[in-house]
Amino acid sequence: MSPRRLAAAFAIVLGLVVPLAAQDKDKDKDKNKDKGSGEKVELKWKFEKGKAFYQKMTTQTDQTMKVMNNDVTQKQRQVFYFSWTPVEQKGDTWTLKQKIEGVAMDIDIGGSKIQYDSTKESNATNPLGEFFKALVGAEFTITLDMKKVEVTKVEGRDKFLGDLVKANPQMKPLLDQILSEKALKEMAEPTFAVVPDRPVAKGDTWKRTSTLDMGPIGKYENVYTYTYDGKDDKNKDLARIKVDTKLTYKEPGDAAGVGGLPFKIKSADLKSTNATGSVLFDEAKGRVDKSTSKMELSGKLSIEIGGQTTTVDLSQTQTTEVETSDTNQAAPKKP
Repeated sequence: MSPRRLAAAFAIVLGLVVPLAAQDKDKDKDKNKDKGSGEKVELKWKFEKGKAFYQKMTTQTDQTMKVMNNDVTQKQRQVFYFSWTPVEQKGDTWTLKQKIEGVAMDIDIGGSKIQYDSTKESNATNPLGEFFKALVGAEFTITLDMKKVEVTKVEGRDKFLGDLVKANPQMKPLLDQILSEKALKEMAEPTFAVVPDRPVAKGDTWKRTSTLDMGPIGKYENVYTYTYDGKDDKNKDLARIKVDTKLTYKEPGDAAGVGGLPFKIKSADLKSTNATGSVLFDEAKGRVDKSTSKMELSGKLSIEIGGQTTTVDLSQTQTTEVETSDTNQAAPKKP
């Protein structure tokens, strides 16, 4: 495999994974950081059985990689459209149906372009087109512990993997590794885990940690510090939450090379910088209205290719925006 093709493969995998890793997960809460004063508010999700809400997640990734003295640039824009339908409540637990309503990808790697948009009636044929197409319509059943703000169960993995493998059989070993049941649960949780599990006043902070293990791709460890910044100036139903993030990447260790990847990640020193974001939480509707985040990731990786080890210099900037609405924005549009 040529250095350019290797870099392209690594860029696609890393570009698709990091947006999921750089989300929030409710595992470790710091309850000793109350700094604010004044009236406290309770930021809680509210659900109505059978009433769906929709989210559009847009991620822009700009990446530069140097592999074997070859520079490879990548620009990647991903759009995922999700629907969430509350199904049943039992005590502090809600069951919801999550569905991928649409997918759009616009990837440019060193001048080679890959495009797909399920919201359009026609799409250009490309090697990954069928894979992206297979994502659309995937459904999961999510069990959410409202008291802990924690996803405790995700159902639907087997059918999801089966559909993806039909579209791209050679990816089965890798998909089995990176889309484990635990990983799917950790990917589902970001939608809900931004809120604290206690009332907060302006200036109060709380922390969460997450670890997303992607097998041969490596492990992403995140520490999030949230600060309640009070009511929005324009809409008093919206609560402002500031988010500071620290992401640390760790090499896969014994999992390196598993899953059929054309390379093994032997070691890595990747760090995040300027990782900040904000959330607007709609207290009246009981849901996130909008969130934005930006992160810069840079450093070196040592990768083994065909028994030889080479160094990869990586520099990446990524922005993610999530918008929530009452209508499905993924309905197909005529060209």
